[in-house]
Amino acid sequence: MEKQVNKLHRMNKYSLVLVFFVIAFSNLTIKAQDNANDSIPKNNNFSFEKGKEYILGGISVTGLKKFSEGTIKVYTGLKDGQVIKLPGDKLTSAIKKLYDSKQFSEVDVYLSKLDGETVYLQFDVTELPQLNKVTFTGLSKSKRKELEKETELKKGAMITDNLLVTSKNYIKKKYTDKGFLKTKVSLNTEKDTSDINTLNMNVHVDKGSKIKIKSINFNGNEALSDKKLRGAMKNTKRKVFGRFWKGSKYIQEDYKADLENILEKYSERGYRDARILSDNLTWNDDNTINLDIDLEEGRQYRFNEILFVGNKSYTDEQLQRFLRIDKGDIYNGKVLKERISGDGTPDSQDLTSFYQNNGYLFSQVNAVETKVKNDSITVEIRIREDEQATIKKVTVIGNDKTNDHVIYRELRVKPGDLYSKQNIIRSIREIGQLGFFDTNVTPDIKPNYQDKTTDIDFTVLEKGGSQIELQGGYGGGSFIGTLGLSFNNFSIRNLFKKDAYKPLPMGDGQSLSLRLQASRTYSTYSFSFTEPWLGGKKPQSLTASIYYSEQFRFDQFTGDVDKDQSLSIIGATLGLGQRLQWPDDYFQLSQSITYQRIKLNDYAYRVGSSNNILDNGTLNNLAYNLVLSRNSAGPSLIFPTYGSQFTLQGKATFPYSLVNGRDYDEPENLTPTARRDWLADQYKWLEYYKISAKGKWYTQLAKKLVLMSNFELGYLGTYNNKLGLTPVERYFVGGDGIAQGQLDGRETIGLRGYENNQLSSVDGGSIYNKFQLEVRYSITDKPSASIYTLGFLEAGNSYDNFSSFNPFELKRSAGLGVRIFMPAFGLLGIDFAHGFDPLPGDQSINPTKSGWQTHFIIGRQF
Repeated sequence: MEKQVNKLHRMNKYSLVLVFFVIAFSNLTIKAQDNANDSIPKNNNFSFEKGKEYILGGISVTGLKKFSEGTIKVYTGLKDGQVIKLPGDKLTSAIKKLYDSKQFSEVDVYLSKLDGETVYLQFDVTELPQLNKVTFTGLSKSKRKELEKETELKKGAMITDNLLVTSKNYIKKKYTDKGFLKTKVSLNTEKDTSDINTLNMNVHVDKGSKIKIKSINFNGNEALSDKKLRGAMKNTKRKVFGRFWKGSKYIQEDYKADLENILEKYSERGYRDARILSDNLTWNDDNTINLDIDLEEGRQYRFNEILFVGNKSYTDEQLQRFLRIDKGDIYNGKVLKERISGDGTPDSQDLTSFYQNNGYLFSQVNAVETKVKNDSITVEIRIREDEQATIKKVTVIGNDKTNDHVIYRELRVKPGDLYSKQNIIRSIREIGQLGFFDTNVTPDIKPNYQDKTTDIDFTVLEKGGSQIELQGGYGGGSFIGTLGLSFNNFSIRNLFKKDAYKPLPMGDGQSLSLRLQASRTYSTYSFSFTEPWLGGKKPQSLTASIYYSEQFRFDQFTGDVDKDQSLSIIGATLGLGQRLQWPDDYFQLSQSITYQRIKLNDYAYRVGSSNNILDNGTLNNLAYNLVLSRNSAGPSLIFPTYGSQFTLQGKATFPYSLVNGRDYDEPENLTPTARRDWLADQYKWLEYYKISAKGKWYTQLAKKLVLMSNFELGYLGTYNNKLGLTPVERYFVGGDGIAQGQLDGRETIGLRGYENNQLSSVDGGSIYNKFQLEVRYSITDKPSASIYTLGFLEAGNSYDNFSSFNPFELKRSAGLGVRIFMPAFGLLGIDFAHGFDPLPGDQSINPTKSGWQTHFIIGRQF
């Protein structure tokens, strides 16, 4: 008699459902297994009633090697005496739990005994072998360590078919993606005798040689040349001598994406029916490959009529200003999509953004091709305006240190306002410009269609608002020590509240800084305070600072310092700033009054247009400063990706010499003492005017790649030619651009590739200009540290007067650098720059160019 199958469940991961299906719908009997207490013979048959509830009498387990029977029982979740069905969910769950433990390759369940209403089950399991030791061969030591970290082949891992397959595929793909197309990977196991059911594994990797793409050939293309099609392939490039920035390796995923890029290029030219008929990879004898691509271009299409449907609030002419596509234009699906839905930039000019910037949060704009006739396509722009939405509630989450009002006053979205996408983007930018938060702010917009409102939640992540500058170095013949403290989120109103010191009163967005610098030759002390919202209601800033500097004569030849010859400066500045509303609210107007008292004690200062030397006396510098600026760069202070910064600045003293009626011609026959007194009286009150213009543009070239363009121009003039130029407020060009210890109003302008201040005369220039291109790549923008690399081209120069001014006679340089910004220490950086031109004054037959220079930047603002 044919034996019936009495097994209740014989299951693995892939047959669980099938087995239960068979059991539930077949007339099977149950085979009783031998049991020490069972008198039923092994091959006798007995039946059980399907779907009936039984009492579980006990569980036995066979096939164990390392696990105990008790452990298996715990895994199953079944307990003696509980009610179960045969078959049933509890038994199914028990088997699934055993598989989910990833310790077993096979689990079988038998009915071992049936005693009235009581059943006894036997679990027959096959344990997976465990991985003990893994050895990688065929690779260098560093590459072996990489794989040890990256793969799941770790000691103690259970060896499954899936583990073997995924590990092999991962390793192979890792090297094929690097151009090793013939990579071979073998995984071999052998029994480990030191433990039960364990295996050792050897993974051998044969990378072979790196395979380059020799040629990319196109067939069937007439409208677009091979060169343009190869240019459309962003990541798949053929081997070309001298192109080091982009390899010629073959990566299948990139290649498939580049095939889509080819079709997109055709679509941009109106060939929307273009398709790739076939693409083939062939091998050459020199171990390179060819890619052959067969194309069918189809016909070129043009836009026919463009119809706006559903627009009630705006006319066709108003919407056409954003669409900017006319009848007869070459059909471009990409441009059409961008003009409808945006190009991904914050200032995208498209129809969807236009509606959402004007309150239509629930609007929809879609382009539909309604008619294709010959080579003309009619497009309908279908618009569903809906009602305008208002902002119901605005909240900020995550500001543990910064007070709410500091953030809320910068937001451009307020409860009761119409919803505006551009105002949300502007709010993100303003949060970033505070400098207290990580710039990756993603607002959570919660629209309520029923009442046409929306809530907006801004989640911020605070970073340190204070900076410490503590450094030491050697320069000017002596050791220089610097201590700087900057509290950029200070709260002066909590200055006398003990509980607010954590460790300092913080949270009101005020800036407080103290800087001390000293060496054998000079010392400087400065203190400044800024309140960005004076009165708390309007964006009007108040800035106050006071500083003191003392400098002694240093003999470069002997290294001696003569403290009897000194220059001391004490000064103060009081300034007011106001955010303007016209032409737009990116503009800022700042005004300040600056006073300096400069005392010379046998310390020579060159004055005027001649070689007059002023070495004793007191000079007074009282000046008014006016700055008109516009800053739309953002969202980050450290790494802006869009926008621009412009500054027009004028600084002037009162023209004393034009109104006091004095004769500034030098009297004849003056004794040296009398001449010294006469010069001191002439320059008792300094007079001058300065005009400068600066501009920066930020253009995002790729996701983390930004081009910064910069120009600068400065001019220092005089009211009276007999007095000549003021001895202070001069321009010093060259080097890292960091001022060292002198507070006489001088401006230090960096031009990397040249030594500090070496492109200006000893006394400083009266004119300078500078041009700069800098490509920046962001490595990380985490709150703990922002890091980016840069490459730059710079050109500029300094001139003593208009007669020597030549805007095209520039000193050029190029180089590479890196910047690291840490909230506690500010900006740290290093640049390696090459100056292509000789220093001014080199009159030799073969002047030596400046060459390579290294510049360190510590604590500099950005």
